[in-house]
Amino acid sequence: MLRWLLVRQESLNKSNRNLAEEGNDGMKAALLVIDMQKEFFKEDKSLESLKSAVEYINAAIELFRETHLPIVVIQHRSEEHNVVPGKLGFPVHESVKLEPQDLRIVKTYSNSFTKTGLAEKLRELGVDTVVVTGFCAEHCVLSTYRGAYDFDFTPIMLKGSLASRSAENIRFVEEISETVSFGALKTLLT
Repeated sequence: MLRWLLVRQESLNKSNRNLAEEGNDGMKAALLVIDMQKEFFKEDKSLESLKSAVEYINAAIELFRETHLPIVVIQHRSEEHNVVPGKLGFPVHESVKLEPQDLRIVKTYSNSFTKTGLAEKLRELGVDTVVVTGFCAEHCVLSTYRGAYDFDFTPIMLKGSLASRSAENIRFVEEISETVSFGALKTLLT
């Protein structure tokens, strides 16, 4: 098992080096911050995961601000779970360092591209790549990642920026997705 982990880590390190060596080549990325809403921080099973993800998300937010790239805040709306505008659980958690100029999207499906106009807004901004972060890794985050392909965007998961009720689900989603470390992302974008 240890040998497999070492081989896997070397493979990830090589992927990150290759991404960094390719350079920006005209790529224009947007950061997607998905469902980091107060309601989800109330759940004991996901709280530590969310706190950990916030560190990476905030670092990415700072990087995207420095490089003048779009930040898109996506919030889930669900009458069933009482997560609706005007309710206490709907706003993004205060630990996420957002600003009023960040683009806001409200969704009702797991895939942030479904019936939201997100794809059109990203195209207007000239975006071709989305860096996906947020909660819940195996639901809305993965659905959005896969949905990006349907709209001809290149999706990338930011390693460490995913949250879930299960650490195993985060590992699974990162394993089946194209991921990038924060260091490699910083090299790509600066």
